[in-house]
Amino acid sequence: MSEALKQQLPKASWDLVEDLLSQNAFDIKIKKERKTRHGDFRQLPNGESQITINSNLNPFRFLMTLVHEIAHFKAYDKYGKFIKPHGKEWKQTFQHLMLPFIRPEIFPDDILPLLAKHFKNPKASSDSDKALALALKQFDEPNDKTFIFEVPEGASFRLYNGRIFKRGIKRRVRIECLEIATGKIYLFNPNAEVDLI
Repeated sequence: MSEALKQQLPKASWDLVEDLLSQNAFDIKIKKERKTRHGDFRQLPNGESQITINSNLNPFRFLMTLVHEIAHFKAYDKYGKFIKPHGKEWKQTFQHLMLPFIRPEIFPDDILPLLAKHFKNPKASSDSDKALALALKQFDEPNDKTFIFEVPEGASFRLYNGRIFKRGIKRRVRIECLEIATGKIYLFNPNAEVDLI
């Protein structure tokens, strides 16, 4: 395991991650922040596998993202390319791979019960789990961003790309928001980070 990768992970996880990496053949790249994802897995045209992870993630989110992407690799390898990206094969693989990491030596005590609950049925993104996302956010570098679920209904906010929206009602899971410039309605993940106006 590279020194760059070690610096991104909780120290107590190093041996488990090393073991996981030694069993699999893929390349890991640490990338600059991408607004739309924490990481990804892909098969390259030459047949090799690649995992990328954002460098700005706190160590606990980085570890979860790494294991999330390794689960994609292992599910793809075992079940083939025609499975759903976050279907039952991936969920079972992610649960199995993540279980050894859910320990007090690796994660803070207040996050452990949230992880246990989350991994009963893991979602495509830990950001979809409001309680877990908030608990993990406390370990992020401070920023002036606000979660959409914290934005009052009717208030305006700006995305990283400059687009301005007005927050609407919450549907079952997502929040309806009106883009000011176009009048179009978009559905947002409640844990998306935005700038209040």
